Amino acid sequence: MKSRLAIAAGLALFATAATAASDIVMHRDPGCGCCEKWAMQVKAAFGRKVRVIDDANRAGFKAAAGVPATLAGCHTAVIDGYSFEGHVPIADMKRLIATHPRGVRGLAVTGMPGGSAGMEMAGMAPTHYNVIAFGAGKPTVFARH
Repeated sequence: MKSRLAIAAGLALFATAATAASDIVMHRDPGCGCCEKWAMQVKAAFGRKVRVIDDANRAGFKAAAGVPATLAGCHTAVIDGYSFEGHVPIADMKRLIATHPRGVRGLAVTGMPGGSAGMEMAGMAPTHYNVIAFGAGKPTVFARH
């Protein structure tokens, strides 16, 4: 019995490690250029390949990923089972993945605020914006920038 539990625990750890090392998939509105900048930052920060998919029916993908329609951005990514909508900062994504807050399915940044990840522009002051956590309950502010 103990050996079965040890094997099951080992398989669970292996499955978690395999999931954590998987490619990142990002669906974007076809041809959106700022999404490429965000994807490059994510690739560098996570050390994984980012597959960019031009998706004319991204609304269907967002719904399947659990992203509320009210939190629309220009791309949706899935990383380690969490959904990230729009220009979510890398530090916020890593904090969510590390802390696994109960009931949270992902994070969103609505619109394309200047100064957010992938939307940096030389000589322009960053816009203040919120990162919203969504999931089982009412969406809440996860971070303010």
